[in-house]
Amino acid sequence: MPYVLKHSGTCRVLTSKLVNHYGLTYYGVKFWEAADEAEAQKQQALTAAGESDAAGWEVWELEEGEMKLCNVRLRNDPANQLYWNDSRKPEVRKI
Repeated sequence: MPYVLKHSGTCRVLTSKLVNHYGLTYYGVKFWEAADEAEAQKQQALTAAGESDAAGWEVWELEEGEMKLCNVRLRNDPANQLYWNDSRKPEVRKI
């Protein structure tokens, strides 16, 4: 299962520019395959995404299908931010 960073106060999920296995750049959910890997790279990922404060960001597990849905909802548009609510549905908001 993929692990992502989610802000506990706002429910925002960290998104960034990524490169897929074909070498193509896209905008999507930053994820890791292991929770300890996500924890180890948390600060680096937040800094790269322009987040100066790591407080409130926690490693959170998503199902693979949920993460794919999130990426579809983002529409490869960096002007979109992703929020994950308690009903386990992604919400996208324009910056």
